[in-house]
Amino acid sequence: MVDVMLVLLIVFMVAAPLLTVGVPVNLPKTGAQALRGDDEPLAISINAQGQIFLQDTQIQKTMLVPRLKAIAGEGYNQRIYVRGDKTVNYGLVANVVSEISAAGFARVALVTEKAGQGK
Repeated sequence: MVDVMLVLLIVFMVAAPLLTVGVPVNLPKTGAQALRGDDEPLAISINAQGQIFLQDTQIQKTMLVPRLKAIAGEGYNQRIYVRGDKTVNYGLVANVVSEISAAGFARVALVTEKAGQGK
């Protein structure tokens, strides 16, 4: 019984990091501390080609806010993470964040890698 539990523990330890957002984005590095939260937030990713993804699904920029409002229903109090590739135009990332904020989503955060980590 203990052996089975240990095997399951190892499987979950290996699988957990793979459950993060699957859009490959080369994040910029900063010295900011990680935010803590209990629930998994929505993640919006912008890859190096400027394509926008809501979680793992590619979405047109014009459909982003309507889709977020459809998900939110009466209100969404969770944090929304915006992951922008470090090579993508800063204006595009700023515009996406601005549209999300203007739509009434107050808890928008940019995701970066901690300096000294990653590639």
